Amino acid sequence: MEASNNRDIPKLREVFGRSFDIGAAVNPRTIRSQRELLAYHFNSLTPENEMKFESLHPAEDTYTFEKADEIADFAASNGMKLRGHTLVWHNQTTDWLFQDGKGGTVDAETLLARMKSHIDTIVKRYKDRIYAWDVVNEVIADEGAELLRRSKWLDIAGEGFIAKAFEYAHDADPNAELFYNDYNESHSAKREKIYTLVKGLIDRDVPIHGVGLQAHWNIRQPGLDEIRAAIERYASLGLQLQITELDVSVFDHEDRRTDLTEPSERMKDLLAERYGRFFELFREYRQHVTAVTFWGAADDYTWLDDFPVKGRKNWPLLFDERHRPKEAFWRVVNG
Repeated sequence: MEASNNRDIPKLREVFGRSFDIGAAVNPRTIRSQRELLAYHFNSLTPENEMKFESLHPAEDTYTFEKADEIADFAASNGMKLRGHTLVWHNQTTDWLFQDGKGGTVDAETLLARMKSHIDTIVKRYKDRIYAWDVVNEVIADEGAELLRRSKWLDIAGEGFIAKAFEYAHDADPNAELFYNDYNESHSAKREKIYTLVKGLIDRDVPIHGVGLQAHWNIRQPGLDEIRAAIERYASLGLQLQITELDVSVFDHEDRRTDLTEPSERMKDLLAERYGRFFELFREYRQHVTAVTFWGAADDYTWLDDFPVKGRKNWPLLFDERHRPKEAFWRVVNG
């Protein structure tokens, strides 16, 4: 039964309407299978994969907008905001971008010109429909002393490609809100690296308006104190914050089992407790947090199925596989 068929269920977008937007990541499949749920509860959407480089720009002279346009049209027809995700990333980017056509690697000038052309084309196409972009995604090194992740972007163009991406996006749409987006954003060492990167951009007057905390968390980690410290650290930069990819795995990081066909009662309890506490925290910092986006809407579709453990089902969202609200939902809306 669709949640939208039960008018006694509070709408998430109304519960949090005075605090922050409530969003969900979607794809062409889910805007059909979860249509009523999405329209009932959410006022913002993010394309899951359809605006990533390989999806929109598979070859130098080829753009494929059909799936992205479908999501943009769905958002517009339901009066929803739309976030763009993502312009520059080391993953899901086609190889032609980095190749010179002669079996070698392009030079920095060529790569930056291609990046500019891509950003100009994409951002201008959705200029009147997308209010915010994840401009640069996941460039921070997870471990060690190095600030930046090794990538073809970095190896060819140097660290300057990051600032250029924001500048190109701003030129293409001066009204768009531009974000740096990353995961493990609450881990202390990576938090400080993200802070260092973003502060450096601000100090150089690069047009950046926010930090995206992906928030792929689980029923144990990270701790609330770590999340609070991260929010306060990023907020001290004077930028807005958005929770961009929220889900809560019912498995501990070390738990690799694949035998469950439904979550245990203990998992359900921990999930509800965690979600309740997260939203208490988001409400507390609502002067800084302007949107909370779930990476999915209901448990019938989540990227955590088969990841990181092949053959394993996960149940990380507020609505079950039949789109019914879980105890976690009630803990969120009742505060």
